[in-house]
Amino acid sequence: MNAQQMDMARKCLNGAYDKTMDFPGIVMALIEAGFESYTVDFRNRTTTYFLPDGESLALENRPSQEPIAAAFDPAGIATQIRWAQQNPADYTYAAFCRHVKAAGCAGYMVSFPGRRAVYYGRTAEIHAEHFPD
Repeated sequence: MNAQQMDMARKCLNGAYDKTMDFPGIVMALIEAGFESYTVDFRNRTTTYFLPDGESLALENRPSQEPIAAAFDPAGIATQIRWAQQNPADYTYAAFCRHVKAAGCAGYMVSFPGRRAVYYGRTAEIHAEHFPD
């Protein structure tokens, strides 16, 4: 992984938290930098970016003390995804993370070739969300 790719991964993670980049912009920037996917792990507090050859870069997420609920609530997660897609003035990535954790999300994987994000719970339940057209 080259320095430009590592810088872009950091820029995208910070841009999500700082609300300087939205999800479509992050996806486009990561694809243009050559990434294939990324995974957010709320238990390890990391976001890992993957190149097609398997090379990866793990970055620390910003601190968050909220627990991950034991029960997985796919409807609650879907509600938070819709909120993020609308990107209203009160939306923040940190709040999104808090809310999906409260809905039992332990993490999620975003696949660019698959055009979807898969959210998973502590018991491996999943909610798949396809990218809007």
